[in-house]
Amino acid sequence: MLDALEDFRETVLTGAARLLKLTEEESERRTAEGKWSPKEIVGHLIDSAANNHQRFVRAQFTEDLLFPGYEQEEWVASQHYQQAAWPKLVKLWRAYNEHLHHVVSHVPEEQLTKPRARHSLQRIAWQTVSEHEPTTLEYLIRDYIAHLKHHLNQIFKD
Repeated sequence: MLDALEDFRETVLTGAARLLKLTEEESERRTAEGKWSPKEIVGHLIDSAANNHQRFVRAQFTEDLLFPGYEQEEWVASQHYQQAAWPKLVKLWRAYNEHLHHVVSHVPEEQLTKPRARHSLQRIAWQTVSEHEPTTLEYLIRDYIAHLKHHLNQIFKD
């Protein structure tokens, strides 16, 4: 897990620096009709951090990984990320993920690796897991990091 934590920390630090290089205008630009702008992608990542924060905490004192999903499009639309100030969004995204890094860095190994037969990762994970296959909190955390990196790559693709 140490490799994932170091990757997570580095991704957040370098990602925030790269995001702040975008102008307000660049942060509002959509690549195509119906696609999110960088502001909306970062907003989605803030929503993902908020939802996964409670999952990472709750999983430490429950026997399962059963968590509700959330309506991503509706969350982004209802929070009007497109109208938010770009530097403030990036600052919030960075701070939230630095806190998540702190949280997951302190999860006991036995909680990270304990197989959980009951979970909802077939619905809520970025890379889903069959409901018939046990999974771990470590998998959920690594999935969160991969999802975050996927969306940053969408913003930074040339």
